[in-house]
Amino acid sequence: MSESYEQTLDKNFDKALMLCSTCHKYEDLIEYLKCGNLPEKQYAALELSELKNESDAEIFISNLTGCDGKIREAVAQKFLEFVPEKKYQEYFSNYPEIFAKSTIDINANISRMIIDGLVYMSRFEQFGRKYADALLGYIYEAFDGLDKIVFRDKKYTINKQLFKLYWCLEGLNNYSIYLKEEELKSILERTLKEAEYTVREKAAQIIVNQTSSVFDDLKNQIKNDENYYIKRIIKPYTP
Repeated sequence: MSESYEQTLDKNFDKALMLCSTCHKYEDLIEYLKCGNLPEKQYAALELSELKNESDAEIFISNLTGCDGKIREAVAQKFLEFVPEKKYQEYFSNYPEIFAKSTIDINANISRMIIDGLVYMSRFEQFGRKYADALLGYIYEAFDGLDKIVFRDKKYTINKQLFKLYWCLEGLNNYSIYLKEEELKSILERTLKEAEYTVREKAAQIIVNQTSSVFDDLKNQIKNDENYYIKRIIKPYTP
């Protein structure tokens, strides 16, 4: 007979208490991250104070995907603490696809922490190109999903694609330089046609930072947007 949710929760809680009451070496924490269970991985991610080499960084960052949400959030939180140091930026620059996937994590707290941390890494050209390309792929997936939605579809189906689009645009805010102008303009133009103002707002935030005249027509479009807060992005309110 399988355990109930409450029994599993109690076991995880007891395990977490045991871990917190014991002093663990760095090597133990890495081993937990490599093959531990939920409380072990969550504990190890939060307890780490350093990453000694690229191999350990790979073990650490691989837990941003394919794991329970509690583990992913713990890793994202520690990533945000690590990433201001240049040594760790070098380590993390090897995983653009993982960070792109984490940008659209179902947990918005994770998305926010990843995007905030990646501000420090936009100087890495190879990373930036691969990260931006991965986000571009997710954006096209979202457009395709939105185009296929019919009246009978539940609101959840629509929101799932808008959620993906929102966070991809947020992630691109510091990485738009790695996309070709025509590609960038195409997705921004398409986004401005969405009824949901929050994704139009994210597109507007990218558009106002473009210096090329290629985007002038989109800037004019923002000025005439029906949403007051979007208009303010390009024409700030002055009392």
